[in-house]
Amino acid sequence: MDLRLPALLTLLTCLAAPAQKLPFTAAEMLKLKRVSEPALAPDGRAVVFTVGVVDVEANSQDRQLYSTPLTGGAPRKITAEGRNTGARFSPDSKQIAFLSTRGGSSQIWIMDADGTNPRQLTRLSTEADGVLWTGDGANLLFTSSVFPECNADDACNQKLLDAESKNKVKAKVYTSLLYRHWTEWRGKRVKHLMAIPAAGGKVTDLTAGSKFDVPPFSLGGSGNYASSPDGKEVCYVANLDENQATSTNWELFTVPIEGGEAKKVSTSPGADAGPLYSPDGKWLAWRMQVRPGYEADRWRLVVMERESGKITVLTENLDRHVTGFTWHPDSKRLAFTVEDRGRQNAQLIPVTGGGTRSLTQGATHVDDLQFTTDGKTMVYTEVSGASPTEIWRAGSAGGTTPLARMNDEFLAAHDLRKLEDITVTGAEGAPVHTYLLKPPAFDPAVKYPVLFLIHGGPQGAWGESFSFRWNPQVFATAGFLVVMPNPRGSTGYGSKFTDEINADWGGKAYEDIIAVADHVAKLPYVDPERMAAAGGSYGGYMVNWLLGHTDRFKALISHAGVYDLASMGGETEELWFTTWEFKGHPWQSPDIYEKWSPSRSAANFKTPTLVIHGELDYRVPVGQGLQLFTALQAQKVPSKMILFPDEGHWVLKPQNSLLWYQSFLDWVEEWTKKK
Repeated sequence: MDLRLPALLTLLTCLAAPAQKLPFTAAEMLKLKRVSEPALAPDGRAVVFTVGVVDVEANSQDRQLYSTPLTGGAPRKITAEGRNTGARFSPDSKQIAFLSTRGGSSQIWIMDADGTNPRQLTRLSTEADGVLWTGDGANLLFTSSVFPECNADDACNQKLLDAESKNKVKAKVYTSLLYRHWTEWRGKRVKHLMAIPAAGGKVTDLTAGSKFDVPPFSLGGSGNYASSPDGKEVCYVANLDENQATSTNWELFTVPIEGGEAKKVSTSPGADAGPLYSPDGKWLAWRMQVRPGYEADRWRLVVMERESGKITVLTENLDRHVTGFTWHPDSKRLAFTVEDRGRQNAQLIPVTGGGTRSLTQGATHVDDLQFTTDGKTMVYTEVSGASPTEIWRAGSAGGTTPLARMNDEFLAAHDLRKLEDITVTGAEGAPVHTYLLKPPAFDPAVKYPVLFLIHGGPQGAWGESFSFRWNPQVFATAGFLVVMPNPRGSTGYGSKFTDEINADWGGKAYEDIIAVADHVAKLPYVDPERMAAAGGSYGGYMVNWLLGHTDRFKALISHAGVYDLASMGGETEELWFTTWEFKGHPWQSPDIYEKWSPSRSAANFKTPTLVIHGELDYRVPVGQGLQLFTALQAQKVPSKMILFPDEGHWVLKPQNSLLWYQSFLDWVEEWTKKK
């Protein structure tokens, strides 16, 4: 008898059995490589992109540039020193401009297309950001935060920076609003748009003397300046309204590359953003909103014939947000992305208007559209609820190919699952689209605890996207059925559905969420006695509203949640938001603020609640979280507060993120575990 046979059979059995996939925990999630900023070479030979890698021990994220052939092949790392981002090919495809901190500050560098021969172009005391080639390749555009009295005079800027640093008095003095924003207090510097010869030389301030940021903080994404194909003209976005805190009236201006008087070309009272010249130089396209002060107004795609100045709205009849666009190389068509029912796909439309044609289809989210000069190949990014950003190539003959492949092995080894769709009848009979994510090794005979995630905005939506901050896969891995409703106010379901949350924050949206909870509670694999809810920003507001209006949830988590509307209206910074949502300042419409403020229902608080807030959060200031926690503790409601002194509206630092996820799961598990 061969005594080796049992061991051999065991080995063969192990080899034949499929490898068990690893659980997708928060710690594992941080191992993913973060692909972003793809840029296609004009000659169509390569794509350069940024890859972020988290270093938990260092509590930071390294970012480096990679290049990959458009025909496929292994990506090659082309930077290593410092933090490198924002790569863009020159029009002749022979050089790459990028931002790097390798010299100790953010400056523009240029290297050959293969990554060799890097050389530093700028050495500004005020640093550089957002590099972009002009159409002729002669100059580079960028932004720098300068003292308005200095403009591009770096010696002047350096002198004032040194004086600021040496001054023992650190008092802040303001005479206008928007004195702080997101995570920073305003200083004396403002962002200006600059140009510098690609061969090196004198910097030209294209917005000299401006006392406002150019471009302003973007509601509509990046790309808020562009060069004409001949390199002679620059178009940029600016908001020149005196009260920056209440205005969304961004306008488009053009200026000669050598500087001079700017000319306004846009006409909408709402926001205009993302200008882009056609390859033949005859057209200028951008995205436009029409309602002033409403940051969630529908974005339309418009074109202007440069010779005549005639403006045409191409997507007026499309009741969806245009989220981004690019020109087809023939200058006769534009490709754009549109948000629709939790997905984002690409369409093609003639420059003269008319019907659209779908370029992509499927249950995913596509973005960053770019074409080769012959128009036969499109490069884009794609993301889903089960996979992070990947760069893809699509040919006119059909078929798609992934290009980055940075996470293939990781995704194959870990257990991530697809989102499922359900639709529930909400307030006034409206359909409420909702995503479900089931736990690993899902068994329909088991009764699972439920975790509701409520999105922010409120004009936002859960979709086929991948978040490192609120990742449903991590929560499902912990054993929860994750439910992500898109109630009233959500985008991608038409303007009426979005607008119905205005001045009605705790109304139809609350009814929609309760309707989804009623539906989910009846599913055969759900334990209705073990349901929790969590949300951030407006999602945190809705958690605070649930806290005072229902006891059906066993635990709640309020992250950066709005608690008291009147005080929120007095301490937030982008006042256009609160004045639109509640029809004025607190003293102008006190009844609306009173009606929808969760603080007015504090006497009803009973549900165990975890409060999380960043002390650098100036969008929903930390006082909102402090007031909520005080109300909970004063009434002896089981509660805990976590404050991050080094975070703003979002928790971004790796070690803080791990604490956030662990504390989050500990809280919901404590109150939803079986007794």
